[in-house]
Amino acid sequence: MSDSLIELSARLQRTAELLRAGQLEPDATLSAIEECARLATEASAQVDQRARAALEPLPDLPGQLPLPSS
Repeated sequence: MSDSLIELSARLQRTAELLRAGQLEPDATLSAIEECARLATEASAQVDQRARAALEPLPDLPGQLPLPSS
């Protein structure tokens, strides 16, 4: 995992811990839930982007010869 995904995961875990503690006011609880959703969406987008990049073939470089098919 990259540093940004580790940071997002840690922030998501801290926010979830606040929610589990049950000591937040209703408005703060709503804000924490929205923050969890935002962080999860951001992490999902990063994972998706990296997965797509790993699956895309590299472009042919100028002067590169094709491999023989055998």
